[in-house]
Amino acid sequence: QVQLVESGGGLVQAGGSLRLSCAASGSIFRIDPMGWFRQAPGKQREFIVAITSGDSRNYSESVKGRFTISRDNAKSTVYLQMDSLKPEDTAVYYCYANSWSKGVSTRHWGKGTLVTVSS
Repeated sequence: QVQLVESGGGLVQAGGSLRLSCAASGSIFRIDPMGWFRQAPGKQREFIVAITSGDSRNYSESVKGRFTISRDNAKSTVYLQMDSLKPEDTAVYYCYANSWSKGVSTRHWGKGTLVTVSS
């Protein structure tokens, strides 16, 4: 099993910044990719960004140019630097990771961390 623990959420004014962290533990022999989804009130969970162990990154259009994902493979931790935050970024942010065993991938989720952006 893989456990993911997020941290770094909170309340920030529009235009401000926050940095989220997600640390993986447990059976983490191979985790690829890691990334983030978010879910705003009354909306479906949406993909926002992912990063592979080879440092390839994929951003959704809604956050491209404002959010930056990075990864510390030695610590099995992924970071999300969020700049120029907007009220519409308000959501619960969920870290995810795909673990691999014998060619089979399993997706794991963190419990989420709330980000609130005030106008």
